[in-house]
Amino acid sequence: MKTDADARDELIDLAADFYDQFAAGRIPEMELPTRTKSNIEYDEESGVWTYGDRTSVRSANSVNGARKLLKAAFTIEFLADQLDADRSSTLRELYYLSESWDNDEAQFNSQDESNDLIEDLEIVTGVTREDFHMRPEESGAKVMGPLRLREQTNRGDRDIHCQLDVGQGGYQIPNNPDTIEFLENDAEFVLCVETGGMRDRLVENGFDEAHDALVVHLGGQPARATRRLTKRFRDELDLPVVVFTDGDPWSYRIYGSVAYGSIKSAHLSKYLATPEARFIGIQPADIVEYDLPSDPLSDSDVNALESELEDPRFQTDYWEEQIELQLDIGKKSEQQSLASRGLDFVTETYLPERLGEMGVI
Repeated sequence: MKTDADARDELIDLAADFYDQFAAGRIPEMELPTRTKSNIEYDEESGVWTYGDRTSVRSANSVNGARKLLKAAFTIEFLADQLDADRSSTLRELYYLSESWDNDEAQFNSQDESNDLIEDLEIVTGVTREDFHMRPEESGAKVMGPLRLREQTNRGDRDIHCQLDVGQGGYQIPNNPDTIEFLENDAEFVLCVETGGMRDRLVENGFDEAHDALVVHLGGQPARATRRLTKRFRDELDLPVVVFTDGDPWSYRIYGSVAYGSIKSAHLSKYLATPEARFIGIQPADIVEYDLPSDPLSDSDVNALESELEDPRFQTDYWEEQIELQLDIGKKSEQQSLASRGLDFVTETYLPERLGEMGVI
């Protein structure tokens, strides 16, 4: 986590680099790693996937390239002023704020464009958007479990117990979880859960209390804040992390983003990914063993599974076996299909047995 002054200095240094290129009579440019699946590599030291050596260049040698660098310059100025004023803004607000800039060419055409530029600035400066005081819309992800923490807010510090001081909804993860201090932990492991319905079932059944678990609701594809907090649970509290999702190729990618990082944010994998995280289910083998209610794989599901067989994040014996099995049976199942065996089956049988097999409990 960088200080506001450090983050601002990195931005100003980048703007100064543009100026120096101009002054030297060179066409300004900004070099970035190529953000494609073919350009991610396994980092043996950290155990996560990061960008490789291939790069692309944002250059002012074309009208389109010059426009992108102009937008970068205006955004740098905005972020530097924001840090000076100790303010923050959302990614959505940045998109709309650009409409007030006094150069029409600097305005963003879509929020995707402004989001991508913030990611470019993260990569080039080595500063996260959280340290730029940029935040996404709330993800709604929450934590429930035996942990007492202190959260820094603009209204002062708050001490919160993630079971005793919250309702059934749990503790909402803030945009920047590095502002959290862990005070007292009684949890034995972290269970990351894809869907809100399953998270609510676990809490209603008292799974967090019965097994001293930190139940983290991922809310689908997890937000960066959720992945960062999960990593901190592992690194700072030394807790095992397991991921519980639906049994389909899109959910396996949710696990992959938690464990190894995503292609889009591979520049932050060492900051966000938890390579020790393990997949608990729903496994294709579970669909067969428990005869779970299922749906047939669609053509897009099959294509996604075949793509995952080529994805370096899934090139292990375990994943190749499970994916090949799923292609063979042609089925997918949701987490909540376990309810076909009763509302308590997931907490009294399925999860305890799987966690026992994995040596977590």
